[in-house]
Amino acid sequence: MKLDPFVLQQATEWASSPVFDVGTRSEVARLLEANDHKALTDRFYRNLELGTGGLRGIMGAGTAYMNVYNIRKATTALALYIKECSPNESLSVAISYDSRNRSDFFAHAAAEVLVHHGIQVLITGEMRPVPLLSFMVRHFGCQAGICITASHNPPAYNGYKVYWKDGAQLTPPHDQNLIDRYESLTDYGALAYTDFEKARQAGSIRIVRSELDEAYFEKMKAYHFFQGDTASTSIVYTSLHGTGIYVVPEALKRAGFTQVHVVQEQATPDGNFPTITSPNPEEPSAWEYALKLAQKERADLAFATDPDSDRIGVLARDADVYIRLNGNQIGALLTDYVLTSLKKKNALSPHGLMITTIVSSDLQKDIATHHGVHWEETLTGFKWIGDRIEAYESGVRLPYREFVCGGEESFGFLAGHFVRDKDAVLSCMLFAQLAAEYRSQGHSVMEALDALYLQHGLYHETLSTFTREGKEGAQQIAYAMTQMRKHPPTELSGVCVKEIRDYLQPHKDLPPSNVLQFVLEDGSKVSLRPSGTEPKIKIYLSAKKAAEHLTTANLRASKKEVELCAQLIEKAFIGSLVFS
Repeated sequence: MKLDPFVLQQATEWASSPVFDVGTRSEVARLLEANDHKALTDRFYRNLELGTGGLRGIMGAGTAYMNVYNIRKATTALALYIKECSPNESLSVAISYDSRNRSDFFAHAAAEVLVHHGIQVLITGEMRPVPLLSFMVRHFGCQAGICITASHNPPAYNGYKVYWKDGAQLTPPHDQNLIDRYESLTDYGALAYTDFEKARQAGSIRIVRSELDEAYFEKMKAYHFFQGDTASTSIVYTSLHGTGIYVVPEALKRAGFTQVHVVQEQATPDGNFPTITSPNPEEPSAWEYALKLAQKERADLAFATDPDSDRIGVLARDADVYIRLNGNQIGALLTDYVLTSLKKKNALSPHGLMITTIVSSDLQKDIATHHGVHWEETLTGFKWIGDRIEAYESGVRLPYREFVCGGEESFGFLAGHFVRDKDAVLSCMLFAQLAAEYRSQGHSVMEALDALYLQHGLYHETLSTFTREGKEGAQQIAYAMTQMRKHPPTELSGVCVKEIRDYLQPHKDLPPSNVLQFVLEDGSKVSLRPSGTEPKIKIYLSAKKAAEHLTTANLRASKKEVELCAQLIEKAFIGSLVFS
């Protein structure tokens, strides 16, 4: 098979041009010498996209890969854009990074570009979680923020998230405006920057350390709800080799939790993630070490956070068994706990608002309605929740509503205003209090979840993902979405499809998004969407049994029934998916 001439031209330039460092040139030259057409195509068939979620990709040389040249390109675009938005103003940008390989190097490279353009940089002295970067933007009044992270992706990946001055990830029109400027930059040799150390000595780069943590912990005090016995609650925590180790144990300690057992094998930040195949609390394999320690300590709970500490995973002890909660269950329990706690303090705003996403369980909406709190849905991705919060806070969206809490199925939750992204640090502290309070009443976390089911209805959710790498994979995912639109199922496992929602078409007040949702007659729903940050297509399924059909006596059997129903619907839907 002949190599595409465009790919060959790009690769030849990267292998020979002095614009690129020696290591980069050698890396590409070796592929050319080996005549590795697939590797060369994957690296050079396109430019790495600055999507609405930022940059994310495999690290290495090439226009389509994550490297310092694409970091400089994205940061140049950001510098130009914020200067356009705020001409003649003194501008600053906050930067942080996670534990991934080269994250600190990429963060420094971004800082070097910004200061060259006359923008002050505040950068964390060491790695910090995404929620602290979001808080940092707001706390220091920055125009924008950058976090170098690829969340829970495999070790080969890294990424670049951009935040606006409200502390949330970019949404329209800023995301597309930034993308346009990024795509207009075609000459890597023209991307200027200033040496990091020289800029630091000149005062253009400010290193931020404990003052950030202390300001963040001070804000968390408003969510120290439980004033009872916290010392009796035993907790295991693993940071999965990520940033959470710097702040989660301290957050728990300040809330009164003294029995916190850290998984030492995974406590050291390490971008190779040596003890796990995937640093994602959604994956069962990530829990091996935490489960062993929890069993040894007979802990009430175990928490896991992903490398950038925006996702929380929970194991809850039920008698002698540990149950791994999914993101919808975590979100439902936290939503009920926050709303209940604020009501007890007479601090729940009459304009209160709970926000969730279209692919999440409806249980959070049921809970909000029960508490008299208005709820709304956004597209998938916490940036849309942040955007909705800002719209109400700024007065763009009326009538006024005050965000109280919200979450999405992908293990993300947020309460309050001081952060504008999902926050696993705050979520760990809240969940620990939740468990301690129920413990003081003689109940377990699982009993608390069952009580919610009996009150609002029984839900069972699943998530299936199909990975398709490279150019061919992207084409397969696009084909699957096209075919599903042309030939949608009319029934799944004998249950009729009552409604098809195509979010590419106008839907309420949501912007277009490549999502298909199938609502079944029994209240179940299936959603299909390509990931915006990974080479995957995802199937979200939620099966339901109404509360009027549930009793304490039949709850166990009903769970098995709904689980089987979900499995059959999922199997039928996957069978209708066509990739080629």
